[in-house]
Amino acid sequence: MDQTVDSQTAVKTDAPLSESEKNAIIGGVLLSMLLAALDQTIVAPAMPTMARLLGHAEYLPWIVTGYLLTATAMAPLYGKISDVYGRRPTIYAAILIFLAGSLVSAMAPNMLVLIVGRAIQGAGGGGLFALAQTVIGDLVPPRERARYSAWIAGTWAVASIAGPLLGGTFAEHLHWSLIFWINIPLGLVAMAIINKPLRKLPIAAKHHRIDGLGALLLVAATALLLLALNWGGSEYPWLSREILGLLASSTVIWSAFALRLLRAAEPLISLEVLGNAIVLAGTLSLFLLQAANIGLAVYLPVYLQSILGLSASESGTAMLGLMLGTVAGATISGRTIQRFVHYKRIAMVGVAFAILCLGVLSLVAGHASLLIVEILTTCIGLGSGTTFPVATVAVQNAVDQAHLGVATGVLTFLRSLGSALGVAILGAVALGYGLPLAGEGTRAASTAVEAQAFVMIFFTAAAILVMALVALVLMPEKPLRGRPEAPVLAD
Repeated sequence: MDQTVDSQTAVKTDAPLSESEKNAIIGGVLLSMLLAALDQTIVAPAMPTMARLLGHAEYLPWIVTGYLLTATAMAPLYGKISDVYGRRPTIYAAILIFLAGSLVSAMAPNMLVLIVGRAIQGAGGGGLFALAQTVIGDLVPPRERARYSAWIAGTWAVASIAGPLLGGTFAEHLHWSLIFWINIPLGLVAMAIINKPLRKLPIAAKHHRIDGLGALLLVAATALLLLALNWGGSEYPWLSREILGLLASSTVIWSAFALRLLRAAEPLISLEVLGNAIVLAGTLSLFLLQAANIGLAVYLPVYLQSILGLSASESGTAMLGLMLGTVAGATISGRTIQRFVHYKRIAMVGVAFAILCLGVLSLVAGHASLLIVEILTTCIGLGSGTTFPVATVAVQNAVDQAHLGVATGVLTFLRSLGSALGVAILGAVALGYGLPLAGEGTRAASTAVEAQAFVMIFFTAAAILVMALVALVLMPEKPLRGRPEAPVLAD
């Protein structure tokens, strides 16, 4: 299954990219990222309608889980493939796989076919996240790259706002399948935009191989781990033989993958990348930050409904503070990072601020007003958002161009894995305190026990952010590379 790329077959071009071409490429890859991001937020409001029309409501969670499994597992593989074969064919493949999954999902006659379509979508969508950041890394030097992180954060903001609105509107007034049909024209537009200028991007690596066995082990280990995290505490008790069996199997396959990395002629993930202290600390910080952020985003609406008595739609509106705060934090960090020699201090200060606000939220959780909660969650998002540009740029700046795709793929993989882990950890805390996650959502239903559960949920999220701060403190700093200087000719 190993394949080799001959440097003689690589298309070479000396024509530099113009600024308009760079902007076209960045706009195209961000549009492709929007496809994947939108598909994670647009589905939820339509899920009850899907269950009613397609039947087998007991399998409804797999609409989300199927996407998550394949998207997370495939992210590092796309990075390696793009380093070997080039960005253009790889991102085209990711978009086409995503659109194929959208087509299968839109035409699904039953729940099983819909879940299969979602898994195919994830196989493409996982690559769109990693490849968008990798292509931006190709085009923009590290000192200027952080400001584009604000564009990425903005893409997520658009998806977070537009997704639920579109999903609910399509399902209620039109047809649920439109949430998948809409991907087809968007994907074709993205491919048309990037088609010509993306041809000029050179292939960074030559004579490289893709380790098929390593890829298979990585996908299997990740899938088993995510199944355990998704089912633990919900489908099965955490100490049940099913969950313990999944965790044990995942551990065995992860061990086999580690052994493969040591013995393969060219491992799927370069040992040079894995052994880089900046890559290790940067990816770990983002992994932990995402665990806290996504876990908080999942359980904050439950808090708003059960303790503050908001309706489902009102709690969705109240979530804008956390989301917009995160975008603002990423924007500020991205625009100022090139002005600081010790750029990681931006993220360190931001995370420390988020920890402080989460600590205050945990103390007042049982009796805070909506205004106080909105101020605190906005500040939490503002502080934590500063880390996304810093960690991404630091990791990409730490490796050479030939390993940019792999490093970005690993970063995306651990970020997605952190999301699943954060939901699982905070879910375990919630269940440990007997929190009824499917409660009535009224103030009358709130109790001292529920309030105490949210105190511990917020405290646990703060503890995870403390570990992220430690990782940032331990991350070495490497001066950010700028544009190469033009040679000076002697008189």
